[in-house]
Order: sequence, then C-alpha cells, then structure tokens
Amino acid sequence: MLNSQKLRELAPELDPLRLGSGWRVEDLSKPQIYVASTFGDSHPGSAHLDTLVNAVCEGIAEAGGHGARYFCTDMCDGESQGTDGINYSLASREMIANMIEIQANATPFDGAVFLASCDKGLPGNLMGLCRLNLPALVVPGGVMPAGPDLLTLEQLGMYSAKFERGEIGEEKLNWAKQNACPGCGACSFIGTALTMQIVSEALGLALPGSAVLPAEGDALRQTAKAAGRRAVEMARQSAGLTPREILTVESFENAILVHAAVSGSTNALLHLPAIAHELGITITGETFDRLHRNAKYLVDVRPTGKWPASLFSCAGGVPMVMEEIRECLHLDARTVTGRTLGENLEALRQSGYYEQCEEALERANARYGIHLSRRDIIRPADEAIGNDGSIAVLYGNLAPEGAVIKHTACPKEMQHAVLRAKPFDSEEECIHAVLHHEVEPGDAVLIRYEGPRGSGMPEMFYTTEAIASDPLLGRSIALITDGRFSGASTGPSIGHCSPEAQAGGPIALVEEGDLIEIDVQARTLNIVGIDGVRLIPEMVDAVLEIRKKKWKPHRPKFTGGVLRLFAKLAASPMKGAYLDV
Repeated sequence: MLNSQKLRELAPELDPLRLGSGWRVEDLSKPQIYVASTFGDSHPGSAHLDTLVNAVCEGIAEAGGHGARYFCTDMCDGESQGTDGINYSLASREMIANMIEIQANATPFDGAVFLASCDKGLPGNLMGLCRLNLPALVVPGGVMPAGPDLLTLEQLGMYSAKFERGEIGEEKLNWAKQNACPGCGACSFIGTALTMQIVSEALGLALPGSAVLPAEGDALRQTAKAAGRRAVEMARQSAGLTPREILTVESFENAILVHAAVSGSTNALLHLPAIAHELGITITGETFDRLHRNAKYLVDVRPTGKWPASLFSCAGGVPMVMEEIRECLHLDARTVTGRTLGENLEALRQSGYYEQCEEALERANARYGIHLSRRDIIRPADEAIGNDGSIAVLYGNLAPEGAVIKHTACPKEMQHAVLRAKPFDSEEECIHAVLHHEVEPGDAVLIRYEGPRGSGMPEMFYTTEAIASDPLLGRSIALITDGRFSGASTGPSIGHCSPEAQAGGPIALVEEGDLIEIDVQARTLNIVGIDGVRLIPEMVDAVLEIRKKKWKPHRPKFTGGVLRLFAKLAASPMKGAYLDV
C-alpha cells in the first residue's frame, strides 16, 4: 500500500481538507506527488517555473497520479549584489531545505518532483530532496537567451567598474543593464546556477539532457511533463528508487568530473559537500582537488570561456560532455531513469538526441549571426582547453583547512607569486580602495570577516570584477577572502579561506606588509614573511602565535534573526557551510 493511503486511514481530517483545496474524490486514492518549486516573482530564474510546474502536474495526471504544488521562492544573488541583502544568500539555501522538509513531512506523499534554476534554490532543493528520501527527480529550470551582441549578465560587473573609472558613459552602462536579461531562466553563463543544473543531471537526479535547456522553449516543457510521468512510475514501484539508492560516492565523483570539464563555479565546493552531508557522505576540498587534477576542461562557455551558455545544450549539453570523458566516469552509477549512466548515454545515441542538438545549433547560428560547430562549444577530449581541471584547493599556514581558486580564470602571472598583504575587514572598504587606486601592483588584497560566521559568507563579485577589468591590477594582484565569489567571477581570486577570520583563522592575523606566497601548481597558500621581510617558517609561526594571543573576535554582526542563527551554527566554508546542529 502507498504511504499516502496508509496515512489517510490514520488522519480522518486529511481527505476533507484536501477536497477543500480543490482535490477531487478520485484524486485521494491516486499516488500523491509533492511538486516543489522556487516559483515566484523574485528573479528570471524562478518567474517562469509555474508553467513548468503545471507541465509536471499534467504528466503526473497522465500517469494516473495527483500532483500537489508547494512553493518556497528563492532570492537572487544578482539583485542583492553590492548590498547587505547578499548576506542572506547562503543562509537561504538552508531555509529552503528546511521548508521542503517541513512541507513534505507534514502530510503524506509517495514521490516528488523538484523544480529550481538558480544559485541557492537548486542546492536547497537538492538538500531537501535528500532529507525526504522519497522517490524523486529534479527538473532544472533552464537558461535565458543571450542579449544583443551576445551580451550576458556577468558582463555587468565589467561595465559597472568601467563606468566608475570613467571609461564609459552612463548611456553605455544603461544599454548593458537593459539588454543583459532578455528573458526567463538562469543567466546565460556557467555560474553557480547553471553549474548546479549541470550537477543535478550529472548526479543522476534529472532526466538525461534536461540541464541548461532554453527556459521558455517547448523542449523543457516536454521534459517537465516526462518528469511528472516518471515520478508516478517511481512511486508505484514496490522498491521506489530513492535518492539514497542513487546518490553514492561514485555519483558525486561523476558530478565533480563534469564540473571540471565545464569549469564550474567554485560555489559547488559549498553545495556538493552540503548535499552529500545530508546523506552521510563526506565530500571535501581534497575530493575536488584530486578529481580536478589531470581532468579535461572542455567547455568554451562564459565566464571562463567565449560563448553564452544558451548555446551549451545546442552542442549536446551534459550528455556530450559525459561522452567525451566517459572513460573517467562511473558508468554503472544509477539514475532516476532506472537505468545506469552508461545505459542512458547509449539510449540518447539511439534516440536522435544529438541530431536534434545539431538542428538547434543551426537555428542559434542563424539567430545570432554566428557560425559555430559543436566542437567550438564543447571540445573533443583530445583537443581539450586544459588538462588540469578548473579548480585547485590550496593549503598552508594561511589556509590550514583549505582555500579555493578557479585557476582557469586566473592569469598565469598570479599562479605563482609572492605579494604584499593589504588586509581589509569588509568588502566595502576594499572595493573603495581598488576603485580609487589605493591598491598597487604586487599587493595581496585580503577581505576577511566575510565568512559564514562573520557576515553570512556573501559574494565578493563587484570587487573581483573591479580587479579583473583593470588592465594593470588584473594581472598583478590577488584577492584572498574567507568569503566567496560569484560563479561569474574571473581573475586572481582565492576564496573560502578556512578557518575563517571570525573563527580565529590565520587570515585574521595577517597585517599590512606581510608576504603571501601563492603557488597553484604546488597547491599552497602561505604567509612567508613579516613586514616585508621573508623569514623561515618557524619564525613566521612564532609571530603568528604572538598575534593570536592578542586577537579577539569581532562583535557579532547580527544580533537576531536568521543571520544570527546561521552565524552561530554554520560549519566551515570548506565543509559546506551547512547548519552544523
């Protein structure tokens, strides 16, 4: 007997209350599917999800089930960027997961479908999905098209910094603002939003070929209907295929190898460990670093590459990436289709999927006046853009628990450098100094007290863009922080420095003029000198020990509400910054 039917017998008020909500009598005995989404008017990645929710419910009905729609909308990092609102971003992931746990456990369901597009909504849904452990699958919310001249939103930081420096006028800035988001869906670059869409499919939780589809196209709507039908099938199976049966260490390794191939966002190092934690699986910075070493980097898509992400699915999407790296993948990993990853890839080859992708690319070429082949967007493995993945995790006396750099976006000059420390205790202080030329070539700019316990771990997007877009500073300084970066960030940026300053990590002890050595190849990040003088490690340690005895944590930035809760309970950035209760 389905779980929903067992609980109907225990709760006599359940049926009348559902009938009062619009259910029909015949719906009460059907497989009951929880349909969760981040739909809302919060941003383009969620504003269209109601149409996909309806498509999911149509598919559920076609398969003989009944879908119940639940909503917990997400915030937009882009809309909050540069304001105190960004402090709520990472905490919102936890709250979305909490609401899913509450909604789906408060009343009985037999299966679930989760719809989300963006930075915290999709990770929050994945964490909630793991907590429920119902037979379930994910529908990624798709990607918006590029604007005129292939304009995409991550370029706004560059336009803004150029305007602040007087390099462009207000008219050009306004043109960029008014054309960067021409429709619904996640922003058209492989930032955190599309990274997590790609990861959802790579984990085996989304139907093959469903990540990064055009948000407003019929292909995604048909995928949503298929997901609804599949959810009912999974719910009816005597041993329903649950997340705990699908998600294994091997599934996460597959996702990380795909992450390397697409040069995914560094924020995946926050989200994948947090998702794995819900299952009792340990994924660490070391896991990412080990798998990225010698991994193929194949996808020439922004922000690291050349082309908008709206062209990614036209080149074959996640399945094509997996085909190119298949010898590295665990092809026997289970997926929501009921087949293995290898079986899914074979089925796609037989289905005409890649021929449909070629037709879509021809239409995109005509739309944008370009002439691209699949190989221009997703390189063959033997013509890889790089052969060392895209992420490195650095360790040393500045980051004993690790720090993260996207080395594919970092100038070669900064991959091994000794720099003078210039610390700031907030991003606001730092960006003012960068824009007003108070930062000089050879500086290591440190932004601290911006970790989970310091201020909620906001993104340092505008500071990274101000540095990356400066022709002099972009190749002569580095930014190091216990905060994080936007998935759109480029340039010499090292984040998640752990332990964070508010927890007494070494980043709190750095003083102006100290020497910082970055060595990406050796995976090290060290304080190697004091007040401009290089010293042996033992002498540096002795100075840091003296400073540590004098150090005191800052007064809590938040005295109440959700951010106070998050600051008190958040785990280390390198562990995933989940609520450690």
